[in-house]
Amino acid sequence: MPDLILASSSVYRRQLLDRLGVPFRTISPDIDESLLDGETPLAAALRLARTKAAAIADTHAGSLVIGSDQIAVLNGECLGKPGTPERAAAQLAAMSGKTLVFHTALCLRDAASGREQFEDVPTTVKMRSLTTAEIDRYLQQDEPYDCAGSAKVESLGIALTERVTSDDPTALIGLPLIALCRMLRAEGVTVP
Repeated sequence: MPDLILASSSVYRRQLLDRLGVPFRTISPDIDESLLDGETPLAAALRLARTKAAAIADTHAGSLVIGSDQIAVLNGECLGKPGTPERAAAQLAAMSGKTLVFHTALCLRDAASGREQFEDVPTTVKMRSLTTAEIDRYLQQDEPYDCAGSAKVESLGIALTERVTSDDPTALIGLPLIALCRMLRAEGVTVP
């Protein structure tokens, strides 16, 4: 099996990839994740996933490199990682009772051939109507300051949602494993 590298510093993506039981290592791609002027959220997610994979593939010949990126969209606006309790509270208040789309883009790049497989796995999330007290309690317990949209559905954040719709339940956590397994098999990697 070729050297498999996850181009990410995300603990969530690493935990998801661990589920597959294939050996891999992680390397942070250290790229500029700023959105480009006029770029749609979908285009940005795909570009960033491909850029992450390419950045690592360029220096690790013979490897298969996984890049992934997620962008949350509310009313056409991108929601980033809040970073602070105040920004997380503002995001959750804005999301209250509304529907968001999370674009989780995935890229698998063969460093030897330059071949790329990439796709977007969208997830639609309908949030419950939230009170300020619910938001405050949630933030104190889950501290989701490193998650786009300020809610960890793999944890207590699931209590904030009314409905989640996706072709892949792992996409919302940050790495769509169904699509990744399909891509890995296309590269000759046996899963399971």
